[in-house]
Amino acid sequence: QVQLVESGGGLVQAGGSLRLSCAASGGTFSSYAMGWFRQAPGLERAFVAAISWSGDSTYLGDSVKGRFTISRDNAKNTVYLQMNSLKPEDTAVYYCAAASGWPTREYDYWGQGTQVTVSS
Repeated sequence: QVQLVESGGGLVQAGGSLRLSCAASGGTFSSYAMGWFRQAPGLERAFVAAISWSGDSTYLGDSVKGRFTISRDNAKNTVYLQMNSLKPEDTAVYYCAAASGWPTREYDYWGQGTQVTVSS
């Protein structure tokens, strides 16, 4: 059983930056692909970014390409989401997730989420 804990969310002005972290425990982190998702009020959860086990392959959602970067540090059991040029429409609860397959749309474990609020 893998536990995931997100951190780094908060309130930021439009144009600013945040870096989210997701710390994993209870499993072999390097054997899981990792993803970030977000859910805004009244909307369905949406894919943001994903990274392969080794970190040599990444995917980004169209709405965040050129602004967000996903990375991981397997020695620290942590995946990151660097968010630059933030927009009010990026406001959401951000979740990290772990998957045993790659590439995949099915994730096995989820964190509790961290709130990101971007003010205009």
